[in-house]
Amino acid sequence: MGKTYERIDGRLRDFIEAQHMFFTATAPLSGDGTVNLSPKGLTGSFAVLDERTVAYLDFAGSNAETIAHLRENGRITLMWCAFDGPPNIVRVHGRGEPVFRDDPRWPELVSHFPAIDPAPHGPRAIIVVTAELVRDTCGYAVPFMTYDEDRPLHRSRFERETDESLDTYFHKKEHIEHSIDGLPGLPLPLPPLPTTA
Repeated sequence: MGKTYERIDGRLRDFIEAQHMFFTATAPLSGDGTVNLSPKGLTGSFAVLDERTVAYLDFAGSNAETIAHLRENGRITLMWCAFDGPPNIVRVHGRGEPVFRDDPRWPELVSHFPAIDPAPHGPRAIIVVTAELVRDTCGYAVPFMTYDEDRPLHRSRFERETDESLDTYFHKKEHIEHSIDGLPGLPLPLPPLPTTA
């Protein structure tokens, strides 16, 4: 039923880029650590960089489990499901890295997301994933669901924040600077966004 792919291109890339949401799964190395599974959305916040590399914008939120796990061990799986059209599930298993706002790679990486203005969403990092295993499976049991539109709530919540108020918000949250299991999460104080020339 499933097939393994050497690269993310052609029909596989078209499928991934057409989906309105995907899921990320990470875990700490500790055998009793907390496994994290997160839904990701917002049109334009995901990009295929090349045949083996994808990236997504990591926005303000109330925890930073994915960032903490990637900083510790780099393991990540991304998954997309077809909620309309032919059934399909695609998984990219690989190594991920959070690229933070003060990283010199930030300006080039953020240019891969022209369909969204990240600033109103409180951008924290760009998660870059290098694929080690790419597979699809049937998805026969995934239900049909329709996409209406992105929720406006994330933007309306965070667009009024400045870097300073975001830093204050993050310091107030229990699992931003450290994960549920105490791993280093988002580095604080929050570095400023790079200025554009």
